Amino acid sequence: MINVTNLHKQFDGFQAVNNVTLHIQKGSIYGLLGSNGAGKTTLLKMLAGIYKQDSGEVLINEQTVFENVIVKEKMIYIADALYFYPNTTIQQAAHFYQSVYPSWNETRFQMLQNVFQIDRSKKIHRLSKGMQRQVAFWLTLSTMPDVLIMDEPLDGLDAVMRQKIKNLLIQDVAEREMTVIISSHNLREVEDLCDNVGIMHGGKLIIEKDLDDLKSDVHKIQVAFKQGVPSEWLTSLPILYKEERGSVLLYIVRGKEQEIISQVRKYQPAIFDLLPLTLEEIFIYEMRDVGYEIENIIV
Repeated sequence: MINVTNLHKQFDGFQAVNNVTLHIQKGSIYGLLGSNGAGKTTLLKMLAGIYKQDSGEVLINEQTVFENVIVKEKMIYIADALYFYPNTTIQQAAHFYQSVYPSWNETRFQMLQNVFQIDRSKKIHRLSKGMQRQVAFWLTLSTMPDVLIMDEPLDGLDAVMRQKIKNLLIQDVAEREMTVIISSHNLREVEDLCDNVGIMHGGKLIIEKDLDDLKSDVHKIQVAFKQGVPSEWLTSLPILYKEERGSVLLYIVRGKEQEIISQVRKYQPAIFDLLPLTLEEIFIYEMRDVGYEIENIIV
């Protein structure tokens, strides 16, 4: 569906995106994560055909995106910073979207008013940030896009509306095989929604995995030994983080669950716990592994 190969983009000599390659399947929800300034928004804008890459290739259904009207008619991008024409009402914005997107579904637009419950005669710029975000989703989902690209899309929404929108997205993915790319710093929401995740840092894609595979490859273990730590303890497993808490050792390690259990039990620890990690914890420890870490700061 979406294939990105060896993508590069510079701004005034700064390498915002550096040799990124990724693949997104049709009908999937792809979460793009990363540190601040990692290049996520630049990558999303190249996927949406807003920026032209310096080199490399962006293909959607085997067609280039930049200045390709046919591809863009079936795609929509919700930016982090929303923009609507001044003094435009919701109904006027709907007429504009209808003129741009041939797949506009007026019936759905009418039905979605029951979800968002905002007067269509209201001027968008006079609405709150959260209500403007609702309008953006209302208009977007009425275009029935094949590809939906979103940058921090749920920012400013209350908990009830966030859940409503997530349900609408999941419904469209399930029923129409809409493909979704979402960039967010709210990793709990990404964990709820996404099938696959990519993690960027310094303009590069450092990890791209199925979410379940990613979570099954990184584990937290707690152990303690009666006779002290064995000399060859855990030398065969990649360690992302380690910490001593008195006699208890805490490790974050890469590896399959059964492999870890087998390695640990060889040394007959007095205490052994294998604990699940959230996506947020995995992100923090993966960032630590590439030098982007939490420091102990005393204020």
